[in-house]
Amino acid sequence: MIQGTASDVGKSMVVAGLCRAFARRGLVVRPFKAQNMSNNAAVAADSDLPPGPDGEIVFGEIGRAQALQARACNAAPSIHMNPVLLKPQTDIGSQVVLRGRVLGNCPARIYHRMRHHMMPAILDSLDRLRAEADLVLVEGAGSGAEVYLRSSDITNMHLAAAADLPVVILSDIDRGGTMAAIVGSHALLDPADRARVVGYVVNKFRGDFSLFEPGVKTITECTGWPFLGVLRWFAHADRLPAEDSLALERPATGEGRGLKVAVPRLSRIANFDDLDPLAAEPGVALRFVQPGHAIPSDTDVIILPGSKATRTDLATLRREGWDIDILAHVRHGGRVVGLCAGYQMLGKVVRDPQGLEGEPGETAGLGLLDIETEIGGEKRLVEIDTIDRRSGCRVTGYEMHMGRTTGPGLSRPWLMLDDGAGNPRPEGAVSADGRVAGAYVHGLFGSDAFRDHWLHAVGAQTSALDFKARTEAAIDALADHCEQNLDLDALLALARR
Repeated sequence: MIQGTASDVGKSMVVAGLCRAFARRGLVVRPFKAQNMSNNAAVAADSDLPPGPDGEIVFGEIGRAQALQARACNAAPSIHMNPVLLKPQTDIGSQVVLRGRVLGNCPARIYHRMRHHMMPAILDSLDRLRAEADLVLVEGAGSGAEVYLRSSDITNMHLAAAADLPVVILSDIDRGGTMAAIVGSHALLDPADRARVVGYVVNKFRGDFSLFEPGVKTITECTGWPFLGVLRWFAHADRLPAEDSLALERPATGEGRGLKVAVPRLSRIANFDDLDPLAAEPGVALRFVQPGHAIPSDTDVIILPGSKATRTDLATLRREGWDIDILAHVRHGGRVVGLCAGYQMLGKVVRDPQGLEGEPGETAGLGLLDIETEIGGEKRLVEIDTIDRRSGCRVTGYEMHMGRTTGPGLSRPWLMLDDGAGNPRPEGAVSADGRVAGAYVHGLFGSDAFRDHWLHAVGAQTSALDFKARTEAAIDALADHCEQNLDLDALLALARR
């Protein structure tokens, strides 16, 4: 198990790098994270349910980080890699997903009391991965030294004890306080949990490490934990999907490039990695517009991303004045694209009669598409790999939503997907002038041919970017980075059955 001294110290990325590094050595490797809190999710095969009536695979959902780690292992993502997923919908509550399926919405205080009941399912999922793999790399959550949570913990030391896992502590020196973080963790843990720690790794180091060697000596003297190595700063981290929305506070990509794309930073933004392929394009300048800032007047395209709470984020648009910016942008001939919840926001109204995403009720949309959405029913979880007949391009991605959209606007679909049986399936909607479009498909811009087609249609520069190959190269570079900075043989020797 890789535990952190805090959130965002690089656990997900380090696990992904180790997954690829050990997989390249011929080992069957699997990632595991008992509980993840993220609105960035991916579809994953649900092996617990039989195939559908036409033999189709049934899907659940897991955290995006575990899907990336599965890719690093050259394995298909599975619901057992992340058995508990929390998707925040309010400041004090989340949608709870257990083994790929939505259990319901739960306030944090109630979930805190009930989560230990999920431990049998968590241990069962971990055992399934152990049975099929040579090596399982378990990612902790936040800090393992939050001892006040120990009695209800399902992701850190409680899990390590229940599953008899050796623990490696990971600290981020770039944020400062590494000595205090590691020594403080040792001081807070009880003797049995301290004994589970087999060593520590310092992450994100820049400069001359010899200057920090006295610090390493002090840490080891204070804790008795072996120093297992230092991972220097990984320059290509921005080429891998970010899990935490903190990444959206970084500077805009591609300043000064041709096509200017603005993305409002919604309060419950979800699956924002949909925009990574556009950000990687040499002819695109993409920026996330932060609260308190207007959408720039020189924007060419506004993209409304996914959200875990559509009506809440419609209120966010209005509170920030972004609705006025968007409507003015359209009046002046600008383009708008909506993805999943962003697509729902472009319609006339969003209804949530059951209160699945917040308080029951309805909220007026932006009125840019002649559609209406009602939140309800089973969550649609579908993997997509087909041809869009309108563009002639292959489209890959997935759907993950609970809303049902109706209205006259659907008679002008954005996409016309082949359903696999030779029949067209209309998807999304486009305004009469073609400048406003939306669809439920996540990952749409990750399809190189479709992205090129769309860029050409909006008058932007296209490129020969192979986004999948770019991501694979970044995973390989991360694995090389782990090989060069850590003694992987020593790490592997610490693992046990």
